[in-house]
Amino acid sequence: MSGGVKHKGPRERLSGGEWIYGRNPVEEALAAGRREATEIVLPPYAEGEDGQLARIRDEARSRRIPIMTMDRDRLDKLVRFGHHQGVAMKVSPYPYVELDEILSGAEEDDNATILFLDHLEDPQNLGSILRTACATGVKGVVIPDDRACGVTPAAARASAGGSEYVKVCRTVNLVRAMKAAKEAGFWLTGLDWGEDAKPYTEIDFKGRTGIVVGAEGAGISRLARETCDFIAYLPMPGGFESLNAGVAAAVALYETLRQKGTGK
Repeated sequence: MSGGVKHKGPRERLSGGEWIYGRNPVEEALAAGRREATEIVLPPYAEGEDGQLARIRDEARSRRIPIMTMDRDRLDKLVRFGHHQGVAMKVSPYPYVELDEILSGAEEDDNATILFLDHLEDPQNLGSILRTACATGVKGVVIPDDRACGVTPAAARASAGGSEYVKVCRTVNLVRAMKAAKEAGFWLTGLDWGEDAKPYTEIDFKGRTGIVVGAEGAGISRLARETCDFIAYLPMPGGFESLNAGVAAAVALYETLRQKGTGK
């Protein structure tokens, strides 16, 4: 039994959705159920295939999602040469939410944390941050509409499927969204350097917290920085100038867990 049919070509099935790829992103997208899946590419069925691949195949069959096989060259082109591990799935576009949904979802949580990403452009950084946000229970992530990476298939791959569980809002005005969070009781801390910056361990992250992460290289924009209540820096005694945005966000998020006592 082959477990699929030969695909006739990648282009004819591209309209109306996108292809996510990699075993973890595909499995988590199926588990989260936030996106409609219309077709899936898997390796030919083989007796004794590994557990994760078998789970994906079984779930696709149970949902009656058409399963196809595809030669590596075609699959490489379909996912723009991303690391697909032989697995890809056609899904509906990423389900962004409105800011109000994130803020209302945090109303009953006095320890809620929200992330604001100030024009990050690297899908690897965005995916890494979404993965950490999922792991640390962040209520939502807010990103700008323009000059910023959205939750693309590459970002979903880098998140290892975490993007399928985190609420992400795209906004036309990041500073306005930050101010709305402040009105909802969040205290905002920007990760940056400067005379007004304190070591991140000296910031009070208890209560409703917003963390603002700046763009690669440029850092936090002036207006976003001025909207923050506090500025925190990560000490680097080794003399290196800066950390990857994903790493910096992860350090700050785990400090919030430590202080809030919610990571036990």
